[in-house]
Amino acid sequence: MLNLTPLKAFNDNYIWLIQNTQTFQCAVVDPGDAAPVLKWLAENPHWQLTDILITHHHKDHTGGVSALKQHSLARVVGPALENIPACDLAVQDNQTVELLGTEFTAMLVPGHTKGHIAYYWAGEQPFVLSGDTLFAAGCGRLFEGTAAQMYDSLQRLAQLPDHTLVYCTHEYTLSNLKFAAAVEPTNALIQQRLQQVIELRKQDLNTLPSNLAVEKETNPFLRCNSSELVQQVSSHLQKTLDKQDPIAVFTALRAWKDNF
Repeated sequence: MLNLTPLKAFNDNYIWLIQNTQTFQCAVVDPGDAAPVLKWLAENPHWQLTDILITHHHKDHTGGVSALKQHSLARVVGPALENIPACDLAVQDNQTVELLGTEFTAMLVPGHTKGHIAYYWAGEQPFVLSGDTLFAAGCGRLFEGTAAQMYDSLQRLAQLPDHTLVYCTHEYTLSNLKFAAAVEPTNALIQQRLQQVIELRKQDLNTLPSNLAVEKETNPFLRCNSSELVQQVSSHLQKTLDKQDPIAVFTALRAWKDNF
């Protein structure tokens, strides 16, 4: 019933277009730029834009909201803890959002920003719209929240079913996997995924969605209990870390990635 299509924006953003193929209603996620959405709507005039979902307040996720709302009168849904332009429905943690004839669950996942929300759909093929919290093989920078908050947010997302598809909003997979390979050099699954992504990017193809099973095997930020990872981070930091303290490992890992 629901299809998801990426609309490219800026250098590496994806605006996810969610379509209900029965009603010809659609929603967009994090439209930092209105132009790609308006172009798609003009090329598909039988579709109605009913909703705009926002994960967090950064301009590259909200810049197109006002123009799209003016064009379509779409409802704007965004996190209650952040200032979202033209917001009609401010959502709290665990709140159910009725959208496109079905229900999504809002999940508060702070770290990148203080009020960042992910949206989870628990249908036949579940998926999560993770914004800038969980990336393919990575996670967002800590602009407003703490390392402990981001670690907890990622752990919360990791509790979703393994076959949950992950739709994040940036094409960072290649650079993330290069870092992952440095952190766990003997992880064959990371090497295999890296080669697959290199081939996709050579053809300018997108690497998303991922899924949580793959992320648990290849995303260093979900692998802070890996002995090799802890050893590599300790060596980089020149300080012995204990994998029984995953937040300390995560903090050092995130700092390493920031300067990688």
